[in-house]
Amino acid sequence: MQAEFGASLQTFRGEHTLILAREQIAAAAQALRDRFQFEMLVDVTAVDYWPQEEPRFHVIYQFNSVSHHGLLRVRVPLSAAEPKVPTLEGVYPGANWYEREVWDMFGIQFEGHSDLRRIIMPYDWVGHPLRKDYPLGYEEVQFTFNFDDISLRKPHPKE
Repeated sequence: MQAEFGASLQTFRGEHTLILAREQIAAAAQALRDRFQFEMLVDVTAVDYWPQEEPRFHVIYQFNSVSHHGLLRVRVPLSAAEPKVPTLEGVYPGANWYEREVWDMFGIQFEGHSDLRRIIMPYDWVGHPLRKDYPLGYEEVQFTFNFDDISLRKPHPKE
C-alpha cells in the first residue's frame, strides 16, 4: 500500500496512520475496501493547523475492518490556497454526511460530491466555525470579581 500510493506510515502506540497525497485518496480507499477488507468508513474529520504555513489542513479518515478487527487512519494534508480533496461517496456512500460536515465546519471542498451544502449551520451562515482564524465573537463570563467591568461594557435596555 505504501509503495503503490506513495504513502508514508506513522505508527504510535500500535495505531497506524497513512499519510497520502490528495490525488491518491480515492484509489487508496477503493483498495482498502476491495483488497484489504476495510468494509467501513467510520469517520471523516479535519484539523486546522493555522497559523502554521503549509499544509494548513489535514483531512482525516478512519477505516475499520470488521472481518480482521483492524482500524486504520489516513491523513491527507491540504494547502490553505486549495483546500480540496476528491469525494469518497462512490466508494463509501456513508461518506456523504461526513464530508458535508467537514465542508460546513472547515470549508474543505470535496470534489465530485453529490450534495455539498450545509448540514449543521444555517444555510445563510457566513464562514466555517472550526477554522482557527474564524472570529469568536463571544461574551465574557460574568463572575463576582469582574462584575463591575462587564456591567460597564454590557449593553442595557433603555428605561
